[in-house]
Amino acid sequence: MRGEAVTLFLCGDVMLGRGVDQILPHPGDPALREPYICDSRAYVELAEEASGPIPRPVGFSWPWGEALPELDRTAPDVRVVNLETSVTRGGAFAPGKEIHYRMSPANLPGLAVARPDVCVLANNHVLDGGRTGLDDTLDTLATAGIQVAGAGRDMREARRPAAVPAGDHGRVLVFACGTASSGIPPGWAASGDRSGVDLVSEHASGDAAALAHRVRQLKRPGDLAMVSIHWGSNWGYDIPEDQIRFAHALIDGGVDLVHGHSSHHPRPLEIYRDRLILYGCGDLIDDYEGIGGYERFRDDLRLLYFATLRPDTGALLGLRMVVLRARRMRLCRAPHEDAAWLARTLGRTGSALGTRIALGPDDELTAHRVA
Repeated sequence: MRGEAVTLFLCGDVMLGRGVDQILPHPGDPALREPYICDSRAYVELAEEASGPIPRPVGFSWPWGEALPELDRTAPDVRVVNLETSVTRGGAFAPGKEIHYRMSPANLPGLAVARPDVCVLANNHVLDGGRTGLDDTLDTLATAGIQVAGAGRDMREARRPAAVPAGDHGRVLVFACGTASSGIPPGWAASGDRSGVDLVSEHASGDAAALAHRVRQLKRPGDLAMVSIHWGSNWGYDIPEDQIRFAHALIDGGVDLVHGHSSHHPRPLEIYRDRLILYGCGDLIDDYEGIGGYERFRDDLRLLYFATLRPDTGALLGLRMVVLRARRMRLCRAPHEDAAWLARTLGRTGSALGTRIALGPDDELTAHRVA
């Protein structure tokens, strides 16, 4: 019930640049500076070779597919995504990087169709169009009425949380930051007079303490506070001890939920002191279909996370995870056997964190802490 619970929609990386941008109605320049691929349209061709033809152009809702009716059915109070691309038509490529994600500002309806309240920008692709591209991204999202967190025109702006009204009288505060372990270049850090992202270190206990202090300064009675953090490697299920300590320090310091991302597939999760920690949500939308080498991780399987919290305490009341599968650059419901595989995998890899994953009769996953 409203007032007694607040439901958040969370997901991993939403990568609407490169190949995805090329199938939308207003694609930008397809040129790339990657070692082996120089045209973004090649990623569309790889997806077609793997799964079948993709009509071009597609409608703006195409990449989201069956995620949209699920969002409408659940009607979460707050929707938070990690937007892992620069939104710019600028021609500059960030120096020293092999992979660049840019989407045309004219394709922003391909994001807005999911009605996100907050786009997290503290990641390793938001400055792929340079600092001018970051300015374009901030301006485009502001014009669309979408709040951002984790990046800005200076350190103060990058650290400012997004605030979304939720429940009867409270807000959800979304703080966001990123770490070098996710591939964010050190030169992308925001400063007092330079734009960029809020860059922290998961190895530094002082960084966790400082972030928790900022949360306590701004959190009012009735508010829920989450920290969205881009960290870690792309592949694998092991959670480094530094990340566990960092997440626990945030919860101990007053944060109600930790929303981790960067991994290309879902990683284990933890319920710590009745608070949810998502160590790696996996990609939600990308153009990786047809790229081989990591099939054992089933990165074609994607999750929608619906976390319901008590607004008075921040305690987790329940977590539903809807399993989708990417086909032809579109999300569709995953078959039962795929949902069962993901439930077994997350249960096995998360057992050391005291987490049990259950598969329901509707092929949705739920998470519980083992007593």
